Amino acid sequence: MLLSMTGYGRSTQKIGEQTVVVEIKSLNSKFLDLKVRLPQGFSEKEMELRQLLTANIKRGKADIAVDIQQDGVAQMMTFNRDLFMAYYSELSQVQKELNIKQTSDLTQAIMRIPDVTAPSETDIDDDTWKTIKKAVQEALSNFKKFRKSEGDITETDFRLRVNNIKNLLTQLSPHEAPRLQRLRDRFTQHLIELRQKKGFDENRLEQEILFYIEKLDLTEEKVRLEQHCEYFIEQLDDTNTNTKGKKLNFISQEMGREINTLGSKANSADIQRIVVQMKDELEKIKEQTSNIL
Repeated sequence: MLLSMTGYGRSTQKIGEQTVVVEIKSLNSKFLDLKVRLPQGFSEKEMELRQLLTANIKRGKADIAVDIQQDGVAQMMTFNRDLFMAYYSELSQVQKELNIKQTSDLTQAIMRIPDVTAPSETDIDDDTWKTIKKAVQEALSNFKKFRKSEGDITETDFRLRVNNIKNLLTQLSPHEAPRLQRLRDRFTQHLIELRQKKGFDENRLEQEILFYIEKLDLTEEKVRLEQHCEYFIEQLDDTNTNTKGKKLNFISQEMGREINTLGSKANSADIQRIVVQMKDELEKIKEQTSNIL
């Protein structure tokens, strides 16, 4: 089972005339990056909440917002009179200096400045905190379901891409015999040219032989690529862990090395076309491994 690092979960819980709303959103990241927003007055509970979130989210760039909404009546607000008067005095002076006509817009603008008005702080009590934690747990449950759903879709695509690479690998064989004949002909021609030259260099002959021996055989790369594909599928089938993203990424890198080597040794337009198709499938795999937990 795979889990995506992309996730979303929401929950609402009632307590008296208030509604607790919790939203959790996450995107992919190499590490866990939590951003927590709590109502005023609950800052001292942040560490407890972070521990709960860390244990459940594990990895990704996650935003968690906890909001307490008042039902039926307007939310109580605090008004910072001293701050308002300070802003009003300074801005009025600037208007005079710039010869700007004063309007009521100034008052409205100041009221929108942070900290001039703010929701009244909510008292911390056990019932409210228990309700918040219940809402967080429910949001986390929905968040995990979302991650699993996204992971299932990705896993299906992974299996398709890996099987496509394995099928492409079997298509190499028909093109290998003509390729070998072309390489043999080229090798024979180089030997003839070397023997015709004055001051025939035996070391050069050995280098030519080693070069073509290395270029002739694709067996090792094909075997290793097939093994990497099988190992990738084994990891998808493994039910012992849900955190497979980094390992799958490492395996895909090894697959890429073998595919690149096949391309460099191809000496065949037909084989090169198959290698390009393999690279296209692998690139789609790599794009998605970065979003797996």
